[in-house]
Amino acid sequence: MNKAELKKLLKPLIKECIKEVIFEDGVLSNIVSEVNQGLRVQPLVETRQVPSQTQERHFTEMRQKSAREQKQKVNEHKKQLLEAIGKDAYNGVNLFEGTTPMAPAATSGAPATTQGPLSGVAPHDSGVDITSLMGGVSRHWKAHMDAGK
Repeated sequence: MNKAELKKLLKPLIKECIKEVIFEDGVLSNIVSEVNQGLRVQPLVETRQVPSQTQERHFTEMRQKSAREQKQKVNEHKKQLLEAIGKDAYNGVNLFEGTTPMAPAATSGAPATTQGPLSGVAPHDSGVDITSLMGGVSRHWKAHMDAGK
């Protein structure tokens, strides 16, 4: 008997056995019920934890501490620079009094990371006062706007 003949004889027998197991022994109903239970599982829901007031206070204190440490480092650096050039070199005048660190600039010919018309201006620079640029026009405009109300 060759393989094809054996397959021809066994296939109907195996098919009948599988049908019998699935339908008569209740295997199919168990499979369906398990799939149904799997479909009813609640989806996972992400909850975002709101920081408490104590955590917020802690973060604020950490930021303040960091700012104090940074200011202390800057003052220490200024002091080191003054000591390096010698206190007597400029008749005891503190050259760095009231100064703030410069904004970072592009290094070694590399393009600046920020671009724009004010990219080279320090963020704390107040600029030029233009309130009197147009003379007394602003007074007339304000009077005109007040009259329209």
